[in-house]
Amino acid sequence: MNPRTEALAATLEKGAGALADFASRLSDADWQTRLPKDGRKVGVVVHHVASIYPLEIELAQKLAAGGAITDVTWDDVHALNATHARDNDKVTKEETLALLRANAAAAAGAIRAMNDDALDLVAPNSLYSGAPLTCQFMLEDHAVRHAFHHLAGIRAAVGNSGGTANKG
Repeated sequence: MNPRTEALAATLEKGAGALADFASRLSDADWQTRLPKDGRKVGVVVHHVASIYPLEIELAQKLAAGGAITDVTWDDVHALNATHARDNDKVTKEETLALLRANAAAAAGAIRAMNDDALDLVAPNSLYSGAPLTCQFMLEDHAVRHAFHHLAGIRAAVGNSGGTANKG
């Protein structure tokens, strides 16, 4: 076991687990709540985290293989997120939580399959104005932190205890 990849994978699993646990306790009303400033529904955002893990891992694997990220911009990310929100407006909690668990497990497995040399590879990254960045940075800034980032916004929108889900 590689300590670095294990730590990254375990952190991803911790974030996805916390998001899944919190989301599983949300009421139907909480699931439909729109996030301030973001505009997407809570359920759509949880589904977004689940569905984007494969792409985040694919980009990190490209870096791990010595490739550069040259064709992805933040405008692309925003367009992808808008399309995802439109296409998944009625997503159910059950299907979303199943997808979150499956894709988080696959992402963690892919991270565990990397080695230190792969994590340390540096290449230009178009998401960061072409700055040369490591594969590890890409993992940490995207797949590993993603669930934590959105969980904080969801908690703020519905309340730290899960909004109405924990009442009664």
